[in-house]
Amino acid sequence: MSLENSTISRYRAYTRNKLLIVLGLALALVLLIILSIKVGAANLSFYDIINALFNREAPGASIIWNIRIPRILAAIIAGIFMGIEGAIMQCVLRNPLASPYTMGISQGAAFGAAFAIIVLGAGTLHSTHADAVIVNNPYLTVLAAFIGALLGVVAILLIARVRSVTPEVMILAGVAMTALFAAGTMFLQYFATDAQVAATIFWTFGDVGRAVWNDVWIMLILMIPAFIYFMYHAWDYNSLESGEETAKGLGVNTDRIRIQGMLISSFTAAVTVAFLGVIGFVGLIAPHIMRRIIGHDHRFLIPTSAILGALVLLASDTIARSILSPIVLPVGIITAFLGAPMFLYIIIKMRR
Repeated sequence: MSLENSTISRYRAYTRNKLLIVLGLALALVLLIILSIKVGAANLSFYDIINALFNREAPGASIIWNIRIPRILAAIIAGIFMGIEGAIMQCVLRNPLASPYTMGISQGAAFGAAFAIIVLGAGTLHSTHADAVIVNNPYLTVLAAFIGALLGVVAILLIARVRSVTPEVMILAGVAMTALFAAGTMFLQYFATDAQVAATIFWTFGDVGRAVWNDVWIMLILMIPAFIYFMYHAWDYNSLESGEETAKGLGVNTDRIRIQGMLISSFTAAVTVAFLGVIGFVGLIAPHIMRRIIGHDHRFLIPTSAILGALVLLASDTIARSILSPIVLPVGIITAFLGAPMFLYIIIKMRR
């Protein structure tokens, strides 16, 4: 066999192995979706579920179509883009601890959304099947959340441009931004009415259960172009992994790719926060695990991080609905329990 044919065979095997991992993760997600539809306070059999999926008048159909499926889809969409956001930020900032949550960007989006809810009247506390914040003007809330996230992005990018900045310094900067935005949110709450404070506090608990069909469609429509953009620039991110000078030598406009990646990641994080509240650590866990399994090739790292992010968030929500049933915990509590040990593990590994 010639050297050329041998190289082609190895590349095909490399690609085939990566695709098998993608298919395996996708199959695991499908199985988890089936399990998640069944789990809940209402005890439905698999027969009831199948019957309800094809017959909107069947017993339990209202629960499945109006509560569980929107909740599952919201968890999948949010998890997909949290995984992607983490993968992109870890690449452009060259920092394994980077994610919208650890860099203070999610908290910036939360401050912007809280400003829209309290000051601009974009949200109210409404009693449905559970007390929840209803976003009256989702476009205004998303815009305010994006502006808040953008403030955090600008600060992080300015710090990242300082020469010889270490990953530890970047994380400390993220801690500082988190504290600053938290102080701003508390300042707004101090002058708010009791109902506004209750609404904002409940909203800040990351919870996919508050999503309705309109929220799911808006999140999906806004986020699909972001996924296409990231996949289109996968080779550019591969070049960045090789170093700044190497990427420039390959013709990559590193400053533009870095800024655009951070801005679009911040936008998707802002959309998630605006509709579901602050959900932490998914963007840290999924890319970190997939880098160890699949490597640094962003053609495969981006989709696998996305699917694993959806798996982590949907599994966390399923646990949140079943661990103290019939009490449903906010999913942000579960992801924090999962993510904090991972965060400490990465820090200890970096120090070694």
